[in-house]
Amino acid sequence: MHGKSGRTVRDLRRENRTAVLRRLYFDGPMSRLMLGPATGLSSGSISNVVAELVTEGLVEEAGSVDSAGGRPRTLLRIAPDSGCMIGVDIGETRVRIELFDLALTELARTERPLATSGPRIGRYEVGLVVRLLRDGIAEVLRTAGVSSERLLGVGIGVPGIVERTPEDGAVVHGQTIGWDAVPLERLLREAVDLPPEVPYRIENGAKTLGQAEMWFGAGRGARSAVAVLFGSGVGACVVTDPLGPGRALEWGHLTVRVRGRRCRCGAQGCLEAYAGAEALLERWREAGGEPPAGADEETALTAMLAAAYPDGGPADAVALTVLDETAEYLGAGLADLINLFQPERILVGGWAGLQLGSRFLGSVTAYARAYALRHPGGRTEIALGTLGPEAVTVGAGLLPLVDFFAQGGRRPERAPSIPAPAWQTALRDRVTT
Repeated sequence: MHGKSGRTVRDLRRENRTAVLRRLYFDGPMSRLMLGPATGLSSGSISNVVAELVTEGLVEEAGSVDSAGGRPRTLLRIAPDSGCMIGVDIGETRVRIELFDLALTELARTERPLATSGPRIGRYEVGLVVRLLRDGIAEVLRTAGVSSERLLGVGIGVPGIVERTPEDGAVVHGQTIGWDAVPLERLLREAVDLPPEVPYRIENGAKTLGQAEMWFGAGRGARSAVAVLFGSGVGACVVTDPLGPGRALEWGHLTVRVRGRRCRCGAQGCLEAYAGAEALLERWREAGGEPPAGADEETALTAMLAAAYPDGGPADAVALTVLDETAEYLGAGLADLINLFQPERILVGGWAGLQLGSRFLGSVTAYARAYALRHPGGRTEIALGTLGPEAVTVGAGLLPLVDFFAQGGRRPERAPSIPAPAWQTALRDRVTT
């Protein structure tokens, strides 16, 4: 039956379930009485939806609170063990895979290193990454003793632009890692031993970082924000709806210097060619600095920071100069984000951003304010993310949960096999004979 808006009774029931699940997830535990004004639903609708969700095991009681002169009110919450999801971060040096319950409690984790020798692009050989994901997903499910039927889905954060096609699902364009239209979702479905109805959600890593920080980290309470992923390269995600999906930006490939340094994307003068950790360390080396021989980027950056800010003795002037130049480039890049999007907050995350920490952030903020327009620049707070280096993985794990709630807490059903029309079969036979 359709209403005047074109929505069916089934649509309305799904929307009501979605409203209750989201409110309980973000603000629970809550009583039935509290859920009414919080969701805008009538007491009758709340009673019906809650009864369904409790019967299905998605919602459970979580104690009670006293009421004003009446009986104590029962509190409700999302049942943590009613499902689980996998979050994956395809990072610069490793693939991190985590299994979470619905309360985001980590049930199992594995980290599988990418090759650190040879050219950077060689680390991202597609077959290698698919094998690491296949083995890692099987490992976390086995370690936690979780059946794949309990999975709400697998969320994956990747470096690059993600588009979707009817034939291959999510396709990744990762120019800096040598991925040209890689059909990652199709390859995973062919390689990973999961039921076909388990969804994959593949998004840019900065977008998954932004999702996690807005829901549970430094972005909570903000109406709009830009999350910056500062690692070997740099990326960003702009969020204009606190509960909605953000939009990934290839911020690292904003031109900051015409005919400047060659970026790993092939262009010249990109922000990433000056402000990414890989470029920062390369510039330190070119200026006479001495990163530890054979060290990975995280270890080398630690050594650079120790040289610039020693516990005792003189600071390394070369390291200080390069860090200050990097702070100015980053600040100018943040100023562009401020002028373009006028966000309430800018959140800096990623392993390099967190490692540089508050000591470096002060300089970046000062340069951002100097380059930005005064009005939006003075209204934008710049802060570090609070979820740590695992924020990309947490945000990736949230992707299937977002879809699950949008479907009213119902799992995708296996599509029935429907025979093709007779004319299609006849024409196919004619073509093939």
